[in-house]
Amino acid sequence: MNVSGTIDRPSTHDPQKQAPMTSSTREPSGSATPVVSTMGANASRQNRTREMQLIPEALARAHMDERMRQASAESRAVRLVAARRMQRRAERVSMRARRALAMAVMQ
Repeated sequence: MNVSGTIDRPSTHDPQKQAPMTSSTREPSGSATPVVSTMGANASRQNRTREMQLIPEALARAHMDERMRQASAESRAVRLVAARRMQRRAERVSMRARRALAMAVMQ
């Protein structure tokens, strides 16, 4: 028994072995439904598959770029905090030196 496949369950999943889709004889000529050929289907399916495979790579690249921006911003913040800490320490040392100089001059 030779049973052809249906739309939901095609007899084969290979697009080249499937029959091309044509308009039925019941539709009037010049209907809104165009005749569909499978010639470009492989190329578009291959292109779509390639794009789908590249999506995780693009997401990973964007994620790494964001992580690098965060890391550089964090390192700038750490350097700024360290610079302010050193500035306060230098100011305290300077005040101690002024006090010591003032005490030495007074005596």
